[in-house]
Amino acid sequence: MKEQRSTDKLLTNIKRVHMIGIGGSGMCPLAEILHNKGYVLSGSDNNEGDTLSRIRSLGIKVFLGHSAENIQDAELVVYSAAISPDNPERVAAQEKGIPTMERSLLLGALTRCYDNVIGVCGTHGKTTTSSMITQILYLNKMEPSAVIGGKLPIIGSNGLSGKSDILVCESCEFVNTFLELSPDISVLLNIDNDHLDYFKTMDNLINSFKNFVSLSKLCFYNGDDELVCSALNNLDVKKISFGMSDSNDYRAVNVRPSKFGFAFDVLKNNEVLVALDLKVPGLHNVMNALASVAVSDYLGVVSNGIKFAIEEFKGAGRRFEFYGEFNGFVLADDYAHHPTEIAATLRAAHDLKYKRVIAVFQPFTFSRTALLKDDFIKALSLADKVILTPIMGSREVNTYGISSKDIAEGLTDCICTSDFDETVDLILSTATSGDIVITMGGGDIYKVAKKIAEKF
Repeated sequence: MKEQRSTDKLLTNIKRVHMIGIGGSGMCPLAEILHNKGYVLSGSDNNEGDTLSRIRSLGIKVFLGHSAENIQDAELVVYSAAISPDNPERVAAQEKGIPTMERSLLLGALTRCYDNVIGVCGTHGKTTTSSMITQILYLNKMEPSAVIGGKLPIIGSNGLSGKSDILVCESCEFVNTFLELSPDISVLLNIDNDHLDYFKTMDNLINSFKNFVSLSKLCFYNGDDELVCSALNNLDVKKISFGMSDSNDYRAVNVRPSKFGFAFDVLKNNEVLVALDLKVPGLHNVMNALASVAVSDYLGVVSNGIKFAIEEFKGAGRRFEFYGEFNGFVLADDYAHHPTEIAATLRAAHDLKYKRVIAVFQPFTFSRTALLKDDFIKALSLADKVILTPIMGSREVNTYGISSKDIAEGLTDCICTSDFDETVDLILSTATSGDIVITMGGGDIYKVAKKIAEKF
């Protein structure tokens, strides 16, 4: 039995939970799990969408808009990080003496309700790898629960509430929220220079991943990543490696381009475990698939079951998500918001042999854009043409004096737009038959792809 924390005890003594922002990608899977565990739920959100429809289909009462009356007879109010302290429902809960809990604390408490929690962490690839593992376990009747950062098409959601003791949990390092979790198995994909507005130094970031892995009993790790290996050095946790170099426990060999991605063989202890042909592009997805194979094999999934499930995987929402072909050009959308991710996405697009790769990028947060400006220029230069929207500041104020034009100045073929409507018009007048257009960013740039799809 895992040791309880003070927040966990709240869940053992209450039955009625109200969730502010219940339609959010991080909240709706938690709602589904709580509902299946017998809690009586209500929730509120400002925007209609597929997630709210799914939540309502479970019989959960959802209010559109935030109001003090919405919390009714709740015994606990849960809110996402995007909900400000002056939200009327948070204020009402405080005035009534109703306990409140931030979403990451609730997720942490739920991880202590499962005996096999798989915490997938790393700077890049968390959503794809969590989705792959979930799909393998789901299609092989392992009945997992899952909390994923993007929508997994086969379940039509970014969360799943299964009957087994397995919980696949995407584990984000931002502001150290993943340290609230209690993983039994950790998966460390890579470490890169992100969120340094919070961590300040790479040493702090590396130490954070080290602390997360130390919470687990077993770690699957990328043996080809120097910073990952550094983080795990002298750590007293059982370790299993994956990668392409000879020293790894699970290795990808005979890697070669295929129709939709890469085909390769997976060696376990130098013997072929399974041959795979991916339906998602990019060498980075070879590594994500390797991690997923290693975890699933450890959990007892047979190799044929792994092969079937991974070869049926066509990506998670906003991870090189194809929207279709319009006026002869192909349109895709990707969550890439860090230079390493952008470069990986653009290389994957080039691997597919389109005539031109047109990148439509929305920089996300002023601090990241200012800190990594030169890296963004280098990554975006892999595209044949770049369209930049204004920076989405999210939680930040632009004290850096940075704008998209600062990136554009370093690129040879780049145009800055003022809003999404102008961006859509520019794409439709620029892209020609045989091109691929990829909208990219961590904000709401996907709306551009949706606007184009809606036009046709």
